[in-house]
Amino acid sequence: MTPLGRHAAFGTMVLAAGIAVADGDAPWQAARAQELAEIDARIVAVNIPGASAISQVGTFLNVPPPMACANPIPSKFPSYIQPGAVLDPKRILVGSRSNFGAPPGVGLPGSFLSIDPGGPHVLSVPPDFAASGDQASALGGAVQMFSANSPHWFNGVNNPGANTAQYGGVSNPLGLSNNNAFGRIWPANTAFGDDRIGSSSILDPTGLPLAGPPNKLIGGVYAGSLTDRDAVAVPQQPQVIQGALSKGAVATALLGPSPDGSCKAVFAVVLADGAIVQEHTLKGLDGLAPAGTVRPLEGRSWEDFPNREVAPRFGMIMNPYTTAPIVRQLFVSEPLHNTIAVINLVNFGSAPNQVFGLGSVTRISSGALNAPVDLAPVARDADNVSWASNTTLDQDSDFYVANRGNNTIVRMRQDGSVVAIRHINVGNRRRLDDFDARLNGIATSTDGTTIFVTFTGRPGQAVGGVLALPTF
Repeated sequence: MTPLGRHAAFGTMVLAAGIAVADGDAPWQAARAQELAEIDARIVAVNIPGASAISQVGTFLNVPPPMACANPIPSKFPSYIQPGAVLDPKRILVGSRSNFGAPPGVGLPGSFLSIDPGGPHVLSVPPDFAASGDQASALGGAVQMFSANSPHWFNGVNNPGANTAQYGGVSNPLGLSNNNAFGRIWPANTAFGDDRIGSSSILDPTGLPLAGPPNKLIGGVYAGSLTDRDAVAVPQQPQVIQGALSKGAVATALLGPSPDGSCKAVFAVVLADGAIVQEHTLKGLDGLAPAGTVRPLEGRSWEDFPNREVAPRFGMIMNPYTTAPIVRQLFVSEPLHNTIAVINLVNFGSAPNQVFGLGSVTRISSGALNAPVDLAPVARDADNVSWASNTTLDQDSDFYVANRGNNTIVRMRQDGSVVAIRHINVGNRRRLDDFDARLNGIATSTDGTTIFVTFTGRPGQAVGGVLALPTF
């Protein structure tokens, strides 16, 4: 028996594209009165334990300074973005709680796989294919290890003097944001569970934490309070806003260049207690919003997985197309409350240490939300040299919501109004629910034609995998 029953039960699907979209102006109550439209999904991969965060790699922009902010991947790692390579723009990165045989590191196991989603067959990932401990491949290269919690990928390999040299860049990863604009791959990890310190990292295409980093005390891994601004600044500088990775990191999104004018990347990371921190590649970590800003999930578990083998997570996307005084806007799913937090950010402090600060917080409530585990732009920003990323909304873009509770995908406007809702079918028009599987992550392809979702299942049955379905 293979995950999700037998592959034959799923079949090989031909995706249905001719499904009517609900009237964008109709209220949710009217949509609910009708039977929800269904959409057929194709199975991309199975045997991915705890499949979580997902993103299509996308194209890394090759714009040199001063028009862009950093050393772009195409000029430094050209072989890693070629067709079939680990960061081929068409491939997808998929988080897992397994090392796939790679030797264990410090903290919980976990990895990101690089998967070719375009093949005709279901990819059944071998459980120990990465035992060599490097960027191993399987199934003719269709599945490759990008990075795992293993000694080969410790921060200390490239950065032996870093405060976090003993940590890997990936450990039970629950968040992922690609800096396609001017940077690298950024995972967020619940490395020791949701109630202990979390970690967040900057990964080169090698899967290793950043080589030649702006700050050698950070290297490519932030963890706990070891990489706070006052721990890594030379000369020592106090934090502008107090904070630390004091709890598991469960979501992340690129914010773009720092408002301090340094042209260094800043990422937002949400912790299990609902706090938000910001990470500056040169100056270290500052707080951004206190615990409880996002409704917490610390100490909670999915009702369908009380043994906590699948950790609850948030989804987060960023809107940079705002009007003053709001400089960025974050949308963060709150799956245990069926809401989405809308967090407005402002500039805080003064030069040369200006940071992002918390403005107002509102919430989207809708009957269409049912354990909303993850969010993805309908149109992801792919061409702005300041913030192109899988977690960045293009101007005026709607977003997709993956509902874990009832396995639906909702297309929603930024004001919270519902455009359309789809139930997912797999094989002979059977609902995903029929296989004891639940959605756990969502991403949109860069060309806007495909939605990729991760799913998890009950222990001993569907350990996890990836589906592909048409956008709507």
